[in-house]
Amino acid sequence: MKAAILKKINEPVSIDDVDIPDPAENEVLIKQEYAGVCYRDLLAATGFFPRIALPMIQGHEIGGTVVKVGDKVEAFRPGDKVSSLIYIPCGKCEFCRSGNENLCPYKKSLGEEVQGGFRQYVNIPEISLVKAPNNVDGASLSLAACVTGMLYHALKRMGKAGEGKKVLITGAGGGVGIHAVEMAKAFGATVIAETTSPEKLDLLEKIGADYIVDGNSKFNEDVKKLGGADIVLECVGIYTFERSLRSLNNGGKMVIIGNVKPDPVSLPLGLIILKGNTIRGSISSTKKDVEEALNMVSKGMIKPIVGKEIDISQINEAYKLMKDKKSSGRIMIKF
Repeated sequence: MKAAILKKINEPVSIDDVDIPDPAENEVLIKQEYAGVCYRDLLAATGFFPRIALPMIQGHEIGGTVVKVGDKVEAFRPGDKVSSLIYIPCGKCEFCRSGNENLCPYKKSLGEEVQGGFRQYVNIPEISLVKAPNNVDGASLSLAACVTGMLYHALKRMGKAGEGKKVLITGAGGGVGIHAVEMAKAFGATVIAETTSPEKLDLLEKIGADYIVDGNSKFNEDVKKLGGADIVLECVGIYTFERSLRSLNNGGKMVIIGNVKPDPVSLPLGLIILKGNTIRGSISSTKKDVEEALNMVSKGMIKPIVGKEIDISQINEAYKLMKDKKSSGRIMIKF
């Protein structure tokens, strides 16, 4: 089978032939219909994550149908639909034992420290898998951990988004942001979408954004005219952080999930104190989050927003589209 392999930082990803693996005793072999392409994959390829082990099959948005299980696997059987976390937790630390495995200090990231999912057949440890309802489609299986499960964790568990809340979403036209608009609407919130891309306005309106503000201007002033934001989902980082913070109402909270450029931001402490604002980081998703997201898909509350389907041979072109902000929705590798 073909696999997309990063061999050297800041060089194009190679497409090579690799063997279909046999699962180890605690692993499950999954056949994928789709694999999601994430901005994190691009960041990894450009040296953002120094722990990446090369050569590395990239990709961490993994899901599909079980085709084979290891001898010691108990919870899964061939034919099961499954989604994988984007990491392998240790299963033993206090965070793993309490259901907060996304905070496990010993977790190994798929596509960075462990060979990832840019290949049709992937072997994943049982501890990282969540069983999906039978009516969940292939794209949703792959997006369940890094996109919809992660957003469930950030918006619902940490942000408490729901009816009567105004939610500002930065980078709303991107692969994560567009799904955040959809999910926040499913929770009953009023959604303010920020984007710098005029060509993405129609899609944002179609998905359900109540208001759209121009990220090329002082969008916090526009948000304030709309009544301010109770919750900000910060998907971008340095480019939108301060204006997002100034968009918050008294007692409002910011949940940060994105950082497209690893530079420090200015933190106006007086503003945060006087308005009683809260800033929280949110990392990835837990198995419970993935389960909740898959159930939302199964019930028709959310669906995958696929901007472009590509062949695995087009992975470098996909990275360029994301870097140039030319993609709307998620780019998916179709096997």
